[in-house]
Amino acid sequence: MLSLLTCPMKNEPKSCGYLFLPVHRLYFTLKKKTSAMSVTVSPCSLPIEWSLAARTLKDKPTKKSTPEVWWRGPGTEEKIHSFTGDTVDTYNSPSHLSASVYVVRLRSKQQSTRATVFLQEGQGPSGIFPRLPADPRVHTLGVGMTSVTLSWQPSSSITSLPKAKNDYDYCLLVNSLQNYPSLCAAQKRERGEKDQSQGKKEKKRQATPWPILKEWWWEQWENDFDNLQCVCQGTENVCTVSELLPDTSYYFDVFVLDKVNGTSAAYKGASARTHEEARAAVVPLREGELRWVTFQDGGSDSQQYFSFRPRGWQQSGLLTLQSCGGGEKMKVTVSSKGQVLTTQGVETELIHIWLQGTALKASVKMQVSSAYHRRGVPSLPSTLQIKSFNRLRGCNSVTLAWMGTEERSLYCVYHRKLSGFDAETGGASALTAPCLGPESRSDTERVLCKYFQELNPRRAVTTAVIGGLEPGVAYVFDVYLMRRWGIPIKYASKMVKTRKEC
Repeated sequence: MLSLLTCPMKNEPKSCGYLFLPVHRLYFTLKKKTSAMSVTVSPCSLPIEWSLAARTLKDKPTKKSTPEVWWRGPGTEEKIHSFTGDTVDTYNSPSHLSASVYVVRLRSKQQSTRATVFLQEGQGPSGIFPRLPADPRVHTLGVGMTSVTLSWQPSSSITSLPKAKNDYDYCLLVNSLQNYPSLCAAQKRERGEKDQSQGKKEKKRQATPWPILKEWWWEQWENDFDNLQCVCQGTENVCTVSELLPDTSYYFDVFVLDKVNGTSAAYKGASARTHEEARAAVVPLREGELRWVTFQDGGSDSQQYFSFRPRGWQQSGLLTLQSCGGGEKMKVTVSSKGQVLTTQGVETELIHIWLQGTALKASVKMQVSSAYHRRGVPSLPSTLQIKSFNRLRGCNSVTLAWMGTEERSLYCVYHRKLSGFDAETGGASALTAPCLGPESRSDTERVLCKYFQELNPRRAVTTAVIGGLEPGVAYVFDVYLMRRWGIPIKYASKMVKTRKEC
């Protein structure tokens, strides 16, 4: 197809053609006294090939002759310029005195796209496009979790204008796909459906090999700036883009808009990835380590994170937890490879969770180990209450009883003397904290340690007579079930006062 390139611009004597490719040819002629010319081709979204040739006809065409007569007539043709790419390209040259007609060929290898062709007759800068600075890059000044600050060198098209004039603007566009080489490419992404319908019309028009002038499908460049979704628009060359998503890549493009001619020039875009949300530190747990976890603020959203890597080929372990407080609501969540395995509430009673290679978060006293290879959890006493016998209470001794298990285990009894005030109030402050283990007790407080085992759980009751006490004094007794590994199980503290007189 050969079409006439005569689309007058607002700044004479410039001309343009707004073309639909993949293949198109344009022709133009110059006035007799024109000494120079320039042709500018601006691709839209895809790379194109374009070339300029000067054709000299053997016979001078008549004024009424049509393009097909010029094209088929005898003559010679000289290729004077060619370019391939997706950026704006301009060819400047003195006019060829012998040329009868100039032919512009445009081709897109990939698929249908658009390009705009500008012609200027005469010397000097065209002024049809806004001017870009020597450094046309968009620079990233700062990146946050939900915002990015950018800057770019100012365009002389804006800085050279009086403040009263408002002919140029910057427009910053942001997307999460890619940088765009032109404003047309950025707009095309937002109006894909419209481009598809235009492409269908294009095929129908291409079916006509030599359309008459009124059907030639060039059109004047339209000012479509009002529909742009600019994040920042104006004459400032610094912009902060906010309300972004954390840990997400974004692409930023800056364009200088000529609001008089409806043209634009593209800076070299930038990309940035916002910072990810702050994550709490994950503390690795060592094999068999006993750890206390304390929350300072006591808030409902308080969390701490721990990880444990089981040893051995079985990749399994047993997690034991116990709440150290009174009525606090706490829970432990166990996850592996991002998948939550279990979530359980934690109270003063010990709980056991079987692990298969985990990363966990917890808010309790806990211990984890892969040394315990028996499937299931250790046997626990049916109750952790200590009983004292009033009839067997003397001035220097008391008798205690507690439930054991069917496993042979070591039980240790500790005691401490209460002050007169604590003995009278008998409040919770007098009792031993549930997470206070034997490792924190003085050796002088240990009364005895004994092994016990009873295969019948209903009969698993053991007793101990604690002597060497003072008459009329209140004592707090604690019993610990000591295991070969794991957190010692503490029975509920029991306060007993010896008789004053016997």
